[in-house]
Amino acid sequence: MKISSFYPVLMVTDVTATAAFYVRHFPFRAVFESDWYVHLQSQDDPSVNLAILQGDHATIPERGRGRTSSMLLNFEVDDVDEVYARALENGLPIDLSLRDEDFGQRHFITHDPNGVLIDVIKPIAPSAEFAAQYLDETSPT
Repeated sequence: MKISSFYPVLMVTDVTATAAFYVRHFPFRAVFESDWYVHLQSQDDPSVNLAILQGDHATIPERGRGRTSSMLLNFEVDDVDEVYARALENGLPIDLSLRDEDFGQRHFITHDPNGVLIDVIKPIAPSAEFAAQYLDETSPT
């Protein structure tokens, strides 16, 4: 099987407000809009996509309907300090302040209107301990 695309779909109660949040605070644009589904695409990279879906829509089997929770979206960026400064200016909630991690990330965590966590990351060199855990040449730096 060849997978030709992969993207998260957030099931929410307010599709319009959620899509507007991602367009306003992150570099997404809507490429499809309806009252129950919005497909967002990165303005910088068309392979980066995020979908917003009405959580009780008829296309979702009844047993799976509801709202996305306990999810963490990772957005890797070139300049996490700039994104953090903009998040503060725009009054985004900061759940984890900007910091460096030994495992190879400079990051902060915020959340969307539904409580979905958003981890904004810039890969940095990991400590020697964590660098040794990488299995091949895919180390973050």
